[in-house]
Amino acid sequence: MATNLQQGKSRSPQSEHSEGGRGQLLMTEDVLLSVRNLSTHFFSREGVLRAVDGVSFDVKKGEILGIAGESGCGKSVMAQSILRIVPSHGRIVDGEILLQHDSGVVDLAQLDGRGDLIRSIRGAVVSMVFQEPMTSFSMAYTIGNQIIEVIRLHQEVDEKEARIRAIDILRRVGMPKPEENIDAYPFALSGGMRQRAMIAMALSCHPSLLIADEPTTAVDVTIQAQILELMKSLQHEMHMALVVITHDMAVISELCDRVMIMYLGKDVENAPARELFSNPKHPYTIGLLHSVPQLGGGKSQKIEAITGMVPSPYNRPTGCPFHPRCPEFMPGVCDKSEPPQVIVGPNHSVRCHLYI
Repeated sequence: MATNLQQGKSRSPQSEHSEGGRGQLLMTEDVLLSVRNLSTHFFSREGVLRAVDGVSFDVKKGEILGIAGESGCGKSVMAQSILRIVPSHGRIVDGEILLQHDSGVVDLAQLDGRGDLIRSIRGAVVSMVFQEPMTSFSMAYTIGNQIIEVIRLHQEVDEKEARIRAIDILRRVGMPKPEENIDAYPFALSGGMRQRAMIAMALSCHPSLLIADEPTTAVDVTIQAQILELMKSLQHEMHMALVVITHDMAVISELCDRVMIMYLGKDVENAPARELFSNPKHPYTIGLLHSVPQLGGGKSQKIEAITGMVPSPYNRPTGCPFHPRCPEFMPGVCDKSEPPQVIVGPNHSVRCHLYI
């Protein structure tokens, strides 16, 4: 146990005022966030769980990036790593999370997770909509109290002005009767209204990047469409970048400019959304797309589930992590070595032995 925990502390954090040193000159102006070779591991008596295992991607300013994959593939831990809210038994053990900030390029991976700089970034520059609003809001305070607290934390305004701004953002996200519902407690709101309140709180300080983790999981199908349309319109209106984390490929097709597919902590395919849906390369991506009903496909369309289950992260397969479930499995190749990232087209990369 002690050995594992020591491994997790192998990084030596830089000063709170560091600007990310070695990666600073490599970011172009159109890139807001650059995640490079990021690995986040959890350490316990059972062993080391490599939740995120060498993932790289960029988010451009004003872009919508979708991160997709089955439950347990590392999507949410990726988001937690960016915000530096990984649970205490987890550690970022390698890689960079470079963010364009007022003072230059900041490597979030090197910051103290409880320090002043990350606290000033979290909520104001990078914000997040969590999966379940009921667990994200405190039940002891009104939604207005909680939104006002966030506004006053990051903006120099008095309580009266903060309340005006809170009502305004509630109105912009489509909250019914915002002047009244600002004083409602979370448990008194419907699922759709709670989701809108959560989006309002995340947007209250006009962040440059919003991360939405399964934003439609807790609401019914009718409300899902409304939430997706709301997020798309707000993203355009506020000129912010948006990262949508989901297992639902239909959500990806509706919202996103680019897509990254994750499997067992790895980024297995990264491409523009249109390219990925029309020309998927990785067998896992193809399986995900075949498992989703196509609009207008009729009753005769064939839905194919991906065979097998996601392996235990404590007992990862050797070689390519997908090979035990892969219809293109090549014995002696896929089970022996991990495939490198291969460029297969403009802005299109894949980790698969089929393309080496």
